[in-house]
Amino acid sequence: MPTPPRLLDQVREKLRLKHYSIRTEQAYLDWIKRFIFFHGKKHPAAMAAPEVEAFLTHLAVDRNVSASTQNQAMSAILFLYKEVLEHELEWLQNVERAKRPARMPVVLTGNEVRAVLARLEGRPWLMASLLYGAGLRLMECVRLRVKDMDFEYAQIMVRDGKGEKDRVTMLPAALAKPVNEHLQKAKAVHEQDLRDGFGDVYLPHALARKYPKAGREWGWQYVFPASKRSIDPRSAVERRHHTDEQNLQRALKKAVREAGVNKPASCHTLRHSFATHLLQSGYDIRTVQELLGHADVSTTMIYTHVLNKGGRGVTSPLDESH
Repeated sequence: MPTPPRLLDQVREKLRLKHYSIRTEQAYLDWIKRFIFFHGKKHPAAMAAPEVEAFLTHLAVDRNVSASTQNQAMSAILFLYKEVLEHELEWLQNVERAKRPARMPVVLTGNEVRAVLARLEGRPWLMASLLYGAGLRLMECVRLRVKDMDFEYAQIMVRDGKGEKDRVTMLPAALAKPVNEHLQKAKAVHEQDLRDGFGDVYLPHALARKYPKAGREWGWQYVFPASKRSIDPRSAVERRHHTDEQNLQRALKKAVREAGVNKPASCHTLRHSFATHLLQSGYDIRTVQELLGHADVSTTMIYTHVLNKGGRGVTSPLDESH
């Protein structure tokens, strides 16, 4: 009689069946392992709400993790119980998620954005310019495919954004030429890979089986390919993946420091700045919502608070007296 697969292998198989990203897969497996080890390697089937709550409390109190980190751990554990162990228990619905503190987004002024971009060059400059110029999230930029760049209509198709939704945003006219020049260099790398017997890129959601030759086509290649080929952890195939997002994160952090910007700016700050500057220019909030890919306009509304001068647009009495 064949041995049943190990629990973590079952989790991995279920995650791939449901098309979760490799990053989510790695994070979920890590949290589930930590949950099991926290309870002395007790099998999750023998645990329930008290053990889950104890682990989440440990993360918040002893490990002092953020609400978003605690919620990710909880999502991993609930995935284990609901999707793998198939425990449709009442307590799954009653375990309360930590609430994220309401914080205003960090936004750079136009001058600050220009100062930061002026201290970048090459690929980091181009990627950062797309984050700001098109309102892209970091991973949306990193995962862009050549076919998603529409120069004729000056737009970018963002595939599988947050919530697995597609959307269209603009391709800034100022970036058309630099992007084109960058793609010519990337195409030369791809053609050399083909000559070397490689050139097959990762395709999402079993497209590789449906279109076996598509992975070698230029249109499916990443706009920002990695400098070296690597082994795909899922298929064990050697191929050229997209660039590591940490390269841009490090370059931007250095540029912010060199520009003398005293704000905790990150790659996502450029997206916040994109939205705020559009609203400052008079574009309506629904248009900005669509460009950002927000499901609810209330998410976009936070940028209207950033636009208020001082405390909610109120003039200080000290200023009134002068």
